[in-house]
This record gives sequence, structure tokens and C-alpha cells, in this order.
Amino acid sequence: MVYLKQNVQCEPLFNQWYAWTHLIAPHTAAMFIANLHLKIMKSYVAAPQIHANAVKNPAMLGGPFIDYEGGRVTEIKTLAESTAKDYAHMIDFADSVKAVDEMLKSEAKGYSLEPLYRNIPPNLRGYVELVYDLNDNPSVRFLEGLLYKSRYYDPASQSILLSLIDQDERAFALSTPRLPDNNHLQLRIPFHDDAIDELFRMKQIPQAFDHIKERLGITNGDDELFKSFFTDEAPRKLPRYSGDGIRLRYFGHACVLLETREVSILTDPTLSYSYDNGIERYTYQDLPDVIDYVVITHSHQDHVMFETLLQLRHKIRNIIVPRSHGGNLEDPSTRRVLQNIGFKNVTEIEEMESIDVEGGSITSLPFFGEHCDLNIGTKAAHLVRLRDKSFLLAADSNNIEPELYKHLFEVVGDIDVLLLGMECDGAPMSWLYGPLLTKPLDRKMDQSRRLSGSNYEKGIALVNQFNCAEVYVYAMGQEPWLRYALSLEYTEESNPIIHSSKLVAECRSRGIISERLFGIKERFYEA
Repeated sequence: MVYLKQNVQCEPLFNQWYAWTHLIAPHTAAMFIANLHLKIMKSYVAAPQIHANAVKNPAMLGGPFIDYEGGRVTEIKTLAESTAKDYAHMIDFADSVKAVDEMLKSEAKGYSLEPLYRNIPPNLRGYVELVYDLNDNPSVRFLEGLLYKSRYYDPASQSILLSLIDQDERAFALSTPRLPDNNHLQLRIPFHDDAIDELFRMKQIPQAFDHIKERLGITNGDDELFKSFFTDEAPRKLPRYSGDGIRLRYFGHACVLLETREVSILTDPTLSYSYDNGIERYTYQDLPDVIDYVVITHSHQDHVMFETLLQLRHKIRNIIVPRSHGGNLEDPSTRRVLQNIGFKNVTEIEEMESIDVEGGSITSLPFFGEHCDLNIGTKAAHLVRLRDKSFLLAADSNNIEPELYKHLFEVVGDIDVLLLGMECDGAPMSWLYGPLLTKPLDRKMDQSRRLSGSNYEKGIALVNQFNCAEVYVYAMGQEPWLRYALSLEYTEESNPIIHSSKLVAECRSRGIISERLFGIKERFYEA
């Protein structure tokens, strides 16, 4: 009987690219294949040294550059060629989306859209609806549920890449495809396969090696590497929290665990593996055996992290996600994404809706900003009430409209503990949403519409509005084990550091407990 080692890394892949929500939803996956993946790979094959130089430049962190030091060109070329062949139908889908968009711009002038259906390319017919808003602006509504039942959703594109990890450094997830080597074992199984649950349950519960080998279809040629992922040494056992009050634990970035003896609530799971990098942190071993509720604030790659979620799926009872507006290219349903990769009990809640939990409630609150002014519904701040305490997990909310919070205060009252992201620079819109655009965005517009959170002025306005007793800055992407997903590297002169430090100092000057969280934090609240 053996256990899975605590430092076995699991990277979820879609056609060798690090998987996130936009690579699962069929309509967005097509746009990313055609408008990002192929372009990056062709650029690398043409000029690998340019990419090698760019990834060493701190000013180009997170750019569209493959990080293989100018090597493995033949493998990238082969992947590009196989992508062009195997995903030709997805590339055609993306081309057709562009064609329909151009048709609507030139021909939809406020009159009936019915005659235009005959001009929709055949591969899109029956998968899209042409619509106007009340100001006669035309757009396309994608039938997501039907697309998941079509050839445009193929779980065979999914796999997981296993390896042993002992350091924080990894190539940036969104621009470097993962290639297997002698230290990485690729399991070509879809994310919904419950063999994944069986594997990661072995971090706590031992299983026979031959059984898991057979369950995952490991060949004898990979036997030695696969064996290296296991140990006969039992992990440390932690008792479930059993205190009379509430325990808050910060796991890094936007991942916070709230516990009472009756219930556990985990937000935006992003966890470190167990290895020594000189920074104290909680890991998978510090989670309870059962997580009653996982709460997702929004669908960006650092908040819906499949790498963590797939490893926790076997212990998650419920997942709470914001409701999508439905059918927009920029706003795929998080619920559909999670359900199609094997998660059960996924519940959408609207703004201002609540669900009861033992000893309290979870309420979805409006989330403005950080989404480049796009009409996105899959984002929400969450107000968690436990015992007689209130915790507002605002994630990357940007206080662009203070009147919103005046209205919310009239409904929810004072907040005991505020957790707020303050990445107030933010990347331009094209950094994340560029592949979904059917025409390039003007550079000045792109720089104006950013993925930014609150600065000092906006943050302190929230503190004032809700009369907070404690204020924590989180979701800053500072932990080095998350750099591969965010490509953030701050200095003391960085705006997010300057503004968040000012907020913390101002709160402390008023007697408010305040801190910019990093690595680890634990707080207890008496009932």
C-alpha cells in the first residue's frame, strides 16, 4: 500500500496547453486555438531566440513567448502542425465567428434578422442565435449546452501531466505549451474520469500500487517514473477544526478557508505543494478531509484553477459559482465548464441571492471592474456570515461606482472582516480577452480597459462605507508558487504595493486590524 507524494504536481492540459475555463467551453476554446496558440507556436518556430530573449526580460513577463530557451523547436513545430490538422474544425469555427460578426456589422441595421440566418456559415448554423439589444446593436448568442454535445467539445483533448516539484519556477501557463519529457508523465484521460479522484485520494488514503497503475492505464515503459510519485510514508494527519468559534486561514492569493466545527468554506482554491522554498505556507495537507463549500468569485485562470480543483474534487461537497448571462462569447458558463469536467453539485447564484449553510449563509454581491468593461456575469463578491461574524471576500472588485456600496450597506450593514484585492494596474484587455476579439482593439482603448482592481482611494472608501473592524489585502499574486499563472513580480515602487501599503497604514492608524497577506495567515474569532 502506498501514498501519493505531497509534491506530485498535476498540470491539466488541453492539447498540451495549460487548461483554464476558456479552453473548456467549446466556443472560446476555438477562438484561443485559432487566435493565440497557433500564432505563438508559428512565431516560436520562425524565431525561437526572440522568444528566449523575451522571457528573460522582466518587462515582458506574461507576454506571448514560449519558454524553452530557444530549444525543442521541432516538437513545437510538430504540435503546431498537428493542431492545424486535428483542430481544423475548431479553426473553421473561429473563422466563421469572425465572418458572422462582420456580417452583422454591415447588414444588421435594426430590421429583422431572420433573412440573415441563410448567410451564417454552415458549421455555425443551429449553434447560434442572432439577436439585438434594445438599442438595435446586433450580436450572437451561442447555444453553449448544445455545443458541449457537438464535435466542438472533445474530452479526448484533455490530459494531465504529472511530475515531482521542488521549486516555484515554471514557464508562464498561458503562453508555453507543456511538452512531456523523462521527468513528466502524461496521462491521456479526460478531466471527468473518476480515476483522477482515486489518484489524488491517495494523498491521504493508501492504495495498492498495481491497482492505481492499472486504473490509470500506465504502461510498463512508464513504470519506473510512475513509481517515483509514491511513498510508503504516511502523511501527517490533522484533526478537523473543533473550536467554538471561527477559524480563518489564508492559503495564498485569493484562497481563504473559513471553518467552524459544523462547516468549511474554501474560496478560489489555489494551493501550493509541499516543498521547502523558504516561505511558510499551507498546502493540501492543511485542508479538512471534507470541504463543504467551494466558492468561486470569477472565472479567471488564477481563481478557477483546475490544477487545484481536480485534486480536491473527491472531497468537495458543493461548489458555488456566479451565474453567466448566457451565450456570450466573453462569458462562458462556469457551471457548465465545471459540470462537463466532472464536478457534481455545482450551484449558480445570482447577485443578492443567498444560500444557507450550517450556522450562517453565503450571499452573492455585485462585482464591478477587473473585467475590462465587458458584459460578464460570471463574477461575484461573497458575503459569508458565520456565527455572528461577517466576512466580505471582494476578490478583485474595483470600486468604480461608490453608490453601489452605499446601496449594499443599507442591505448588509457593517462588515467585520473585509478581504480586498488591490492589483490596481492590471493588464490591458487584449492580454486575456484578445483571442476572443474578431478585430484588433485600438491600442489606446486596449490600454484604457484593464484587468485592474481597487487603488487606495477606492479601497479606503470601502473601508469607510462598511465600518470594517479588520481589513486584509489579498489576491495580489505575490506568492512565488503562483507566478506561472499570473506573471506578476512587484517591487516597492509598484503601484499595487504603494497603494495597498498606504491602505494598510491608514487602517492601522485608525485602530483597524490590517495587513497585506502573504504566504500564510491564521485568525480565530470567538462565537
